[in-house]
Amino acid sequence: MKKLMAASLLALAAAMTPAYADELVIGSELPLTGALARVGAGMNEGIQVAADIFNRTNGSHTVKILTVDDESQPAKAVAAIEKLDAQGAIAFTGGYGSNIIGPASDVAERLNKVYITSGGVAAELPKRGLQNFFRINSSAGYAKALHHYFSEQGIESVSIIYSTKEATEEVAKELEKAWVEEGKTVGMHPFDPAVTDFKPIVNKIKLRDRPEAIAMIGYENDYVGILRAAKVLKPDVKAVSGVWSLATPKMWSDFPDLMQGVYGTSTLSFPAEFNTPEEKEFADTYKRLFDKEPDYLGIFGYVQSMLLFEAAAKAADAGTIGQGGIADELRKARTDTLIGPVEFDATGENVNFTHRMGQHQDGKVVLVWPSDAATGQPVFPSVPW
Repeated sequence: MKKLMAASLLALAAAMTPAYADELVIGSELPLTGALARVGAGMNEGIQVAADIFNRTNGSHTVKILTVDDESQPAKAVAAIEKLDAQGAIAFTGGYGSNIIGPASDVAERLNKVYITSGGVAAELPKRGLQNFFRINSSAGYAKALHHYFSEQGIESVSIIYSTKEATEEVAKELEKAWVEEGKTVGMHPFDPAVTDFKPIVNKIKLRDRPEAIAMIGYENDYVGILRAAKVLKPDVKAVSGVWSLATPKMWSDFPDLMQGVYGTSTLSFPAEFNTPEEKEFADTYKRLFDKEPDYLGIFGYVQSMLLFEAAAKAADAGTIGQGGIADELRKARTDTLIGPVEFDATGENVNFTHRMGQHQDGKVVLVWPSDAATGQPVFPSVPW
């Protein structure tokens, strides 16, 4: 009788507890078409590499990635999260653009499911009081890299061209504050995200500001438009730089006439140098899956997703996925990754994030800052016109 009762209680407990199979379903919401398709594709490659490596090495669990294209639109991102939830996703990775990530992660929070990203750096994102939002990078890390590199080069005047989107404006204002405090002359030139003709702004910089350097705070299409205008007008500057999505091999292959000597934030050189066992496994898998060298977008997608997969596996083993266990596991960990140590605070922010500066040099991306991470010397002054 006691054995029968014990068996009944176990059966009842099993029926009341959500069951999670050895295969963990992860939703991936990404801009695979639209204005942000290039960066979405890069992040997606990193996510797929993480899944491949995890499935071969975890031993107890595998992940199944379900991907939905958000078409670079906030409303489509919200619909993507809802669709992935209906398909059984237990957590979400991906997202690009703070204005897209914000509403998408709000939906994930309502569903009590983790949303992890590297595609949005607006300071407001981790300040919403969400329990399930995590990101591995921040605007401060991007601004710090560009601020210190230009300062170390002795540049005394900068014109900042920036999109009025939340994240880009934040980085621009952080740079303005840092350089003004150092006594540098800073010209601020905001533009609406819909702008495609940058000649009026560049001409104003050329004739009025006459800076030593130009800082572009925007996205890929913005960089291309600004650099095309600058190639026509040829402002007399020593350097031109951007932040995310610029110092990548894809930008060189698509726009070689615009990239020579241009700086951008980057986690690694190209061709990349990989030394640790994890780095080599990442690079080998990337090459096998996509027949090319990885870039920093792929690294970010890989790091955020591997952190998520490992946390989900631990929560599955503990039987806590349905009780916020994935978020708990992410907050417990301090993990050495391909972008350095990652440790999340109570808001989901990685407290250790810093960035590096790379420069396009004849088809290569050379890391030039900080000195302990440099893979070569900067070419300075240097512009592509």
